[in-house]
Amino acid sequence: MPGLDDLPLREDLRGQVPYGAPQLDVPVRLNVNENPYPPSAGLVADIAAAVAGIAGTLNRYPDRDALQLRADLAGYLGQDTGVGLSAAQLWVANGSNEIMLQLLQAFGGPGRVALGFAPTYSMYPEYCRDTFTRWVGVPRLPGFGLDVATVVAALREHRPDVVLLASPNNPTGTAVELDVVEALCEHSPGIVVVDEAYAEFRRPGTASAVELLTRHARLVVTRTMSKAFALAGARVGYAAADPAVVSALQLVRLPYHLSAVTQVVARTALSHAPELLGQVAALRRARDELVDWLRERGFRVADSDANFVLFGQFDDAHAVWEGLLARGVLIRETGPAGWLRASLGTPEDNAALRAALTEVSEADRRERP
Repeated sequence: MPGLDDLPLREDLRGQVPYGAPQLDVPVRLNVNENPYPPSAGLVADIAAAVAGIAGTLNRYPDRDALQLRADLAGYLGQDTGVGLSAAQLWVANGSNEIMLQLLQAFGGPGRVALGFAPTYSMYPEYCRDTFTRWVGVPRLPGFGLDVATVVAALREHRPDVVLLASPNNPTGTAVELDVVEALCEHSPGIVVVDEAYAEFRRPGTASAVELLTRHARLVVTRTMSKAFALAGARVGYAAADPAVVSALQLVRLPYHLSAVTQVVARTALSHAPELLGQVAALRRARDELVDWLRERGFRVADSDANFVLFGQFDDAHAVWEGLLARGVLIRETGPAGWLRASLGTPEDNAALRAALTEVSEADRRERP
């Protein structure tokens, strides 16, 4: 049988591996930043009823522009940020990954540059690869933050067509101050994309870039329903932007890209927003407790406004990862060398992580000369 190397594959794809974290059958999975709480019985019943309600129309294509869902998302985002938005300022797709790819299809491409600040989400360079956009990663400051001087210098040096800024950042959890986003918008020659996939988990007083949309027509703020709304399996992401930017994304979207089932599932979840955001509050408290616990035990921990924590530094992070896995706890090897990332789980999950890490740390101390 022919293998991958026997196919007429693009040369830049040879030797590459697909994106993905390990999917292992272990008792505690804290490696992909999922919401650990499944939908409630009430939400499940409402989703089932909503899907049943449109099942008889599945012989027809869905609403191509998802107008009702976009209106619902505008309402939700306005409540979250205090900024009034219209459906014309929202766009929705199959996860914020598809939104990002559409943005690079519309505003990137051959001869164009996308700029990010490393370490950051590992898919950004892949979006660029897939759209033939050149990726430039500029190092973050110590502590993984950014300031105005750093971003303005990067803009002047590289003149990017697209800026990709994750805030809160993945894998560090670091949020960026609005004055930094404002500087990017004022000095960038192209589109500025602020990826707020984890925005609902931000600490009190941490502002959203949505607040800047009325002043900057080239600003795009992306979000997802995978995390706060516990809909990772439904694949729903969205963007808030000027209507002209939304029109640009419609130029590159695939026909009928968002199924009718996806649309009604997302709308139903939005109707349960207060219930779901209550779970978010519990996860924020658990995150802050884990940060304190880690620091009390001498670990370095990045400040986090997300539903995960990056901690280290280890002489052999892989050995620690393996030690946790041997004890039934799966976290993520990602980010800078010597660091590990753990998502927040249920109270039982978080207790298991602490117990396993304590055992691994004690075993490491005993083995040292």
